[in-house]
Amino acid sequence: MKFSEAVLQHKEQNINWINNLRLIAMFAVIVLHTASPLLFAYKGTSLQDWLVGDIYNALVRFAVPVFVMITGALLLHREYELGDFLKKRIGRLILPFIFWSLVYIGYQLYNEEIAFTSDVWADLKLVLHQLQTGSFYHLWYVYLLLGLYLFIPVLSKFVRNATENELLFFLAIWFLAMLLSTPYLGIFNTAVDLHNFTGYIGYLVLGHYLTYKRLKLRALPAIAALVFIGLVALITWGTYYLQIKDHALSTFFYEPIGPFIVVLSASAFLMAKYTMVKLNPAIRRVFDNAGKYTLGIYLSHALILTLLDLAGINYTLFTPVLSIPLIALLCFLLSWLLIYAMSKLPLVKHVTG
Repeated sequence: MKFSEAVLQHKEQNINWINNLRLIAMFAVIVLHTASPLLFAYKGTSLQDWLVGDIYNALVRFAVPVFVMITGALLLHREYELGDFLKKRIGRLILPFIFWSLVYIGYQLYNEEIAFTSDVWADLKLVLHQLQTGSFYHLWYVYLLLGLYLFIPVLSKFVRNATENELLFFLAIWFLAMLLSTPYLGIFNTAVDLHNFTGYIGYLVLGHYLTYKRLKLRALPAIAALVFIGLVALITWGTYYLQIKDHALSTFFYEPIGPFIVVLSASAFLMAKYTMVKLNPAIRRVFDNAGKYTLGIYLSHALILTLLDLAGINYTLFTPVLSIPLIALLCFLLSWLLIYAMSKLPLVKHVTG
């Protein structure tokens, strides 16, 4: 039986947990961007504080892979007319992306990171270059998402017609290609070209598979939690070890297309799926509202975080153990408030995502 046929037979399967996971992943992104400056300040901070940054970074590195897995879970099992899909998905993304890219270009001009001249054509080329390469550090994800959207109509045809064994074969080759690309296992690499199985497309298929595969192991939530904790410890210790060994920050354990983050992300995904959380109706409405604005929160949070930093509100405010999550929460709430307010204004509501 095709795996997609099994999915259709169980339409009653509740995937409301995905909205909760999306919000957790969004908050995790903000924690990551709040803690990262501390991680990169390894030469100018105490080892104790640096380790706090290391732990927080390891704890939330699942965020972007989980976003991609959610995209796979929600989109790959559907049949699309190519033009409608591209118009709906890319059309929904492109206007907020251009608006916020221009906002960040404006910030860079204000902050004198870039400068206009009296040459209009040169200034236009500068703006176009910023749009081409990304006008702020977090916008790389939008370029990734655009590329994935272009591929989803093709990939979904494979997924909808694949058996479970064929999906597992794809995921196994994807994981093998990932292992062979790591520096320490490169000696086992051969001339066999596996690059077609690399990249974030594996996360799309993994998210689809884990969402709709019915796993009946009762201890699965506990196992997933233990694996997650173990991976956080391993990533934290490994990054610390390489930093001491090489006297430089290594991202080896943090690589999103790497075995450690894949397992970390899969375990986080399974914990969200199999952990039953009952919310009262009022809190549920709040979560549902925030979930509608995830894209806008993502696009705007870097600006809010930067403005907070300019005001001296960053991980140095007090002990990083508390300042990092509290500042991340403040940033999340302010970003949400900004996007919610913008969504009520006729002229800008279409750029909130």
